[in-house]
Amino acid sequence: MMPSEIREAAAALLGAHRSGTPIPPLSTTCPGATVADAYRIQQEQVRSWTEDGDQVRGHKIGLVSAAMQRQMGVHEPDYGHLTASMFHPEHRPIPARGFIQPRIEPEIAFVLGAPLRGPGVTADDARRSVRYLLPALEIVDSRIQDWKISIIDTIADNASSGAAILGSRPIDPADVDLRSASCALLRNGIVTETGTGAAVLGTPFNALAWLANAIGALGVSLEPGQVVLSGSLTRAVTIAPGDSVTADFPGIGRVTAVLAKGEDLP
Repeated sequence: MMPSEIREAAAALLGAHRSGTPIPPLSTTCPGATVADAYRIQQEQVRSWTEDGDQVRGHKIGLVSAAMQRQMGVHEPDYGHLTASMFHPEHRPIPARGFIQPRIEPEIAFVLGAPLRGPGVTADDARRSVRYLLPALEIVDSRIQDWKISIIDTIADNASSGAAILGSRPIDPADVDLRSASCALLRNGIVTETGTGAAVLGTPFNALAWLANAIGALGVSLEPGQVVLSGSLTRAVTIAPGDSVTADFPGIGRVTAVLAKGEDLP
C-alpha cells in the first residue's frame, strides 16, 4: 500500500473509534494489503493517539489459542498496543459508549521487570523478564462491521483492542505453573467458558517470547514496567451494558469487570 493509502485506512479506523460506527473490512476495501501494511496502519493510529496525549503502556497478544483462531477464522497470532486510556480499575463501571461490539476474554497480565529484546527470545528468557503476574480481563472490540475480520483487519485495528482490567494481587511467576493454570470465565455469576494456560501457545510464556521476537524484528524491545496481555485462555464472550464478568484463576486470583449501564455512571 502507498503511504497515502495507509493514512486513509488509519483515518477510517480512527473515525470509527470516534463515531462508534464500524467500517467495512479493510481486506475488502484494500484487497492488496499485506500483514506489513496492516501493522503500518496500526502504527499510524498509535502515532495519532500519542500525539493527542495518550501513552503506550505495553502490548497485547491476540489470537493465540486454537479456540480464538477458529472463532476469528485466522491462523496466527497478532499483537497490538496498550495505551494508558485503555486501562480501567476492576469492579468500577466501564462506560459502554466507548465500545461498538464488545467481547471479553480472560488473560494473564505480565508486568516486566527487565528488558526483553528479540530475536531469539525463549520462554525461559520471557519468564525471567517478568516481575510479577496479574489476573486480567481484556475487552476486545472491532471497528470492522460484524466482526468480519481477516488477519489484515484485526492487525490494522490494533489487534481488536478495547480495554484492559487488571487484578490487584501480584503473583511471583515462580509460584505458579502457567501451562497447567486453569481459568473460569463467569458472566453475571454463571460460568460461560473454561480454559487452561496450555491453550496459549502451550504456555503464556511462549506468547510473551513470540511478542518479543515479533517486535524485535522491527528494532523494538519490551521495557521494564510495561504490561503485556498474554492472549485469551478461552473463547471471547459477548457482553452488554450491565454485565459483570469475572475471570477466576485458582492459585492466581480473580478479577472482575463491569460494563456500565448509563445510570451506573456518575
